[in-house]
Amino acid sequence: MPNYEYAARDTSGQIIRGRAEAENEKVLAQRLAREGYKVVSIRREKIAGAGFALPFIGGVKVADLAIFSRQFSTMIDAGVTLVKALSVLEEQTGSGTLKKVINQVRRDVEGGESLSRAMAKHPRVFNDLYVGLIRAGEVGGALEEVLQRISKFLEDDLALRRKVKGALTYPVIVIGFALVIIIGLVTFIVPKFISMIQEITQKSEASQELPPLTQALMNFSQFLIHKWYWIVAILVGLFLAIRFIRSTRWGKRAWDFMMLKLPVVGKLAHRLAIARFARTLATLLGSGVPILQAMETTAGTVGNSIIGDAIMEARARIREGDPIAGPMQKSKYFPPMVVHMVSVGEESGALDDMLLKVAEFYEQEVDTAIQSLSDAIQPVVLILLGGAVLVILIALWGPIITVLQKIGEQGGGG
Repeated sequence: MPNYEYAARDTSGQIIRGRAEAENEKVLAQRLAREGYKVVSIRREKIAGAGFALPFIGGVKVADLAIFSRQFSTMIDAGVTLVKALSVLEEQTGSGTLKKVINQVRRDVEGGESLSRAMAKHPRVFNDLYVGLIRAGEVGGALEEVLQRISKFLEDDLALRRKVKGALTYPVIVIGFALVIIIGLVTFIVPKFISMIQEITQKSEASQELPPLTQALMNFSQFLIHKWYWIVAILVGLFLAIRFIRSTRWGKRAWDFMMLKLPVVGKLAHRLAIARFARTLATLLGSGVPILQAMETTAGTVGNSIIGDAIMEARARIREGDPIAGPMQKSKYFPPMVVHMVSVGEESGALDDMLLKVAEFYEQEVDTAIQSLSDAIQPVVLILLGGAVLVILIALWGPIITVLQKIGEQGGGG
């Protein structure tokens, strides 16, 4: 979603400026109004030198934010004041960006602002989920408990990310190694063999033309050696094109829809989105955030706009008085088990506990899917590598064997 810069007045009439992600200006204006702000201006953020969103440089790692939240919770629970706790955390954090943000938050809190409003000025560090939970903790007088929930949420999310990266590391290494081998063969070995083949064919009268497969391999080798920059340019252009497409609303929706429909990756993406949906919603509800606000916040954090839209559709039905499980059941993106667990949670009054169980189940499903994907990739890569090497060997040795056979026949005939 696009980023917007906004200016709004709080209840005291003070101008608050910040940045936030939203589908459009109207959605952001409605969100700010619900939070008690009077909108002054909203404009889409522009990034110099680029027509699309670039990766944020100097951001805060999830691990650093989780540690900050855990330590913050401990100090608040021990009776340390907000300003003193922020001052201590500013000194001991190892992230330069987070240190600057904490410094600004501390100054704003010293100036009389609430912690949630001070954090809301830094949306790239403290997103809507984080700020919403802090606001709920302030209203309910349970800030230390909310900070514990936040740190637990961030730690679980970090653990899930590490599992995904860890499981995919080996296949990526294998694929990279296979590409290095193929490029090495084509750029170093193939030219020498081609020269040898051409020399043999020129000295003999057995053959004067290279077979089509050998000729194609020779052309590819020459292209890779002398015009490798074209390949680099194509790859860079493809990468930038994908980033541009994903920076648009229709492009992101198309990308997310494709990710859900891919044979193996689709199931993994779906389970991952459901796990995030369940854990995020459970954390928000358990912290006292109203259901409608919790659903809206959750929709923006699941990592898939298609699932996010399904959550917003369910939210619209809930606002009209329907139970939570009803609209979820009508959506094809919520599995029956999730709907059943939500229904039981509604009836028993323990919806957040049921959602946590759903999150734990689907996180285990993600682990299984990742391992299955990793196990499936390895033999495919080895088969492709073996096939590529076999094609190269046939292209190189085929004409040599043919020439030698013809030379032998000519010698035998003489």
